[in-house]
Amino acid sequence: MALGSMLAGCSIDTVIWGPDGAKVIQTTEDLVADLASGEASDIVCSDSVAELGTPADWSGLSAGEPEKFVPHFWPDQAELNPHWSINLEGLPEGAVPGTTYPGDVFFRECDDGGLCAIDVTWTTLISVG
Repeated sequence: MALGSMLAGCSIDTVIWGPDGAKVIQTTEDLVADLASGEASDIVCSDSVAELGTPADWSGLSAGEPEKFVPHFWPDQAELNPHWSINLEGLPEGAVPGTTYPGDVFFRECDDGGLCAIDVTWTTLISVG
């Protein structure tokens, strides 16, 4: 009962990933929803270098696991000074082997405490099944 009271009001993402990780997950879900709907997203940094593709590229994707940015793992993004990376889960509707789609999103922390997407890496589907 004490654990239940302690967790009241906390999302499962907050319990697993902490408040910062949960913020990355929610921001990613919001970004995916914006881009899948074809809307411009204010979550994209003004100096973003991200190739965002089309709404169909984002349809069917969702937030995966957030991580503090690791420069030696992502050397191409290091100069962009991201603070977080998160993989995307799922496949765009109609994806077949050879389809490219957004695979990871990189976020920078903003002065207002929010996050903005500075880059996106793309993944190529090898096989389905």
